[in-house]
Amino acid sequence: MRIGIVCPYSWDVPGGVQFHIRDLSEHLIALGHEVSVLAPADDDTPLPPYVVSAGRAVPVPYNGSVARLNFGFISAARVRRWLHDGGFDVVHIHEPSSPSLGLLTCWAAQGPIVATFHTSNPRSRAMIAAYAILQAALEKISARIAVSEYARRTLVEHLGGDAVVIPNGVDVDFFAKAEPDPDWQGTDEASTIGFIGRIDEPRKGLPVLMRALPRILAERPGTRLLVAGRGDEKEAVASLPPAMRSQVEFLGMVSDEDKARLLRSVDLYVAPNTGGESFGIILVEAMSAGAPVLASDLEAFTQVLDQGEAGMLYANEDADALAAAALALLTDAPRRARLRERASAHVRRFDWSTVGADILAVYETVADGAAQVAAEPAAHPPRTRRGA
Repeated sequence: MRIGIVCPYSWDVPGGVQFHIRDLSEHLIALGHEVSVLAPADDDTPLPPYVVSAGRAVPVPYNGSVARLNFGFISAARVRRWLHDGGFDVVHIHEPSSPSLGLLTCWAAQGPIVATFHTSNPRSRAMIAAYAILQAALEKISARIAVSEYARRTLVEHLGGDAVVIPNGVDVDFFAKAEPDPDWQGTDEASTIGFIGRIDEPRKGLPVLMRALPRILAERPGTRLLVAGRGDEKEAVASLPPAMRSQVEFLGMVSDEDKARLLRSVDLYVAPNTGGESFGIILVEAMSAGAPVLASDLEAFTQVLDQGEAGMLYANEDADALAAAALALLTDAPRRARLRERASAHVRRFDWSTVGADILAVYETVADGAAQVAAEPAAHPPRTRRGA
């Protein structure tokens, strides 16, 4: 099958949607399908052979963050050329309602379209106002996927219609088989806590974790917090007492391999995100690696963690609750072991072997439906009136 996939966000700025598209593409290619991904990218960005650049993106405030999107006449021309050259059996657009390549592709594509909705925005006036513009494009979509029940509900409330829920995928074995790094491992008295995310994006929740850290360190002085991600390191620790700042180690941006090793090494992974999450791929990666997970009780996180059975939840934005929960886990090795056991079974539902098969089933359904529609005029030619 020839599959075209549209990425709305810039390929050179890592994010959950980009990683999902990358992993899906490589999974499909490994199965023998032909895949081409259209994505915004700067001219000097090294791209995998299956990615086609749609040109440079511009930063736009979107969903509580800053997304790098691509839109305009030149982009529209590149979309049309990509569609023409690709001759795709199905086009899979991610975030078709964002002001980027997905919407342009919806307008231009003629064949079967599958769309995945990742966003979990509350109902907004902007989305209501944009509905009339979006409606004509979105009506061309043959099948809709939402990455979580929360994202599905957002879609229904914002744009109408419905979607099948297929979660984001993870290569579970990649994380499960990673080798721990002794430098990142803790001891009975000196545990390690992990955090991965953009340091300077408030909704990722690092400030909440920093507010909880003094209480954690007061009871367990040897604890270290390992932070992976880009951002201002000095600003991140500014709220901590100077004597405690050395307990926070910043690792910067890490490779996929180092991320897996980090998650395999820490005694506890904390996801203190405060909002704007429709899924929580890092939770799945942490569970895959065997890291006990402590997360804010966002609805999307609660679903991913099986209502708290596969990871511990605390009240969102409550630093005291975070500290209490972290201490409860760090001082109870059997409880962490039970969480690991439950998570290792639960996480298999997110493996690409399952997720990829579900997405392929959607592709095949819409492609077969389009083929049947195309064949109908030939099988049943229109009748003409006598004498016409």
